[in-house]
Amino acid sequence: MRVAIVSESFLPTLNGVTTSVVKVMEHLADAGHEAMLIVPAAGSPRRYAGFDVHEVPALAYRQFPVGLPNSQVSSLISAFQPDVLHVAAPFLLGAQAIASANRLGVPSVAIYQTDVSGYARRNRLAVASSFAWRVVRWIHEGADLTLVPSTTAMTALRTAGVSRLERWGRGVDVVTYHPERRASAAVAALRARLAPDGEVVVGYVGRVAPEKSVERLAELRGLPGVRLAVVGDGPSMPLVTRALQGMPVDFLGTLRGEELADAYAAFDVFAHTGLEETFGQTLQEAHASGLPIAAPRAGGPIDLIDHGVDGLLFDPVREGALREAVEALVASPERRSRMGQAGRRKVADRSWSAVCDDLLGHYASVIAARAGALDGTAPLGTRAGA
Repeated sequence: MRVAIVSESFLPTLNGVTTSVVKVMEHLADAGHEAMLIVPAAGSPRRYAGFDVHEVPALAYRQFPVGLPNSQVSSLISAFQPDVLHVAAPFLLGAQAIASANRLGVPSVAIYQTDVSGYARRNRLAVASSFAWRVVRWIHEGADLTLVPSTTAMTALRTAGVSRLERWGRGVDVVTYHPERRASAAVAALRARLAPDGEVVVGYVGRVAPEKSVERLAELRGLPGVRLAVVGDGPSMPLVTRALQGMPVDFLGTLRGEELADAYAAFDVFAHTGLEETFGQTLQEAHASGLPIAAPRAGGPIDLIDHGVDGLLFDPVREGALREAVEALVASPERRSRMGQAGRRKVADRSWSAVCDDLLGHYASVIAARAGALDGTAPLGTRAGA
């Protein structure tokens, strides 16, 4: 199979979109498929997993590269002659890619990963919200199939009038993220730094950006026996630094690979603060690491956390709700241990290999549907999931 991938984000930018694209490319390589990638210019590697990576012009918005439509996109897709187009979090670049694929008769799979309504709500853009959903509908209706990570996102897209939807989750590296790391010398040294007097470490991992609301960790001010650790960076760092000023907090910056896994292993509680997660990959990584989670009852966390079993879901808008959830977990080591074990069991079978095999099945379905429409075995215009 030949797969053309167009992503609105890639290395060196780290986020959920990048992670899923990296894992998909690695899986395609391992399975013997051919692929190529088109991304916004941001200093990406020229090749990844043995496949060519093509950068196209982009502009920077809040430290995030936004790809601009240009003639290269159509030319690259046409020259590669793919069997299917995979578009990750489509916006300007993805929309052009889908249109190009349709002109070429190439079926496409779009991956929905951005909470448009949440962004508009946060910025008090009621009119913009309506317009944004029209744009989302226009982009995704051009694709043969849209894959959605959560029930909340599925409902939002259906309400917006997007059809041909299927669920597709995300995998997690249950080998790298593992509770046993806590016994390592590296993690012991990190814990000695984060909690020199044996405090409970409440950690956050992710972009430090407006949609993540990391400043809400200020609700934990004054909790006895608690220290905070923030892993990540982004445009909201000045705001978050001011909000947490005077609190016992360590800013660990951006971590990757083994260092990131060690950070999770050094935490006792994982605190998630954002209200606009379409999925929540860091929650799966925390579960794999054996951590109990406190997260808002909104978006992706609703699917990922079984309240009272492997974490606590708190009221996303009530002031003090995050503090109450964290306080309940801090108060009981036994409860933390029980929830951490339950979270680990939940994600034990969510390997990236299994999830990407599901994706290959979705590719095959849109290819077959297009072929059926062309040879008359399916009504013309029928697409996968319709």
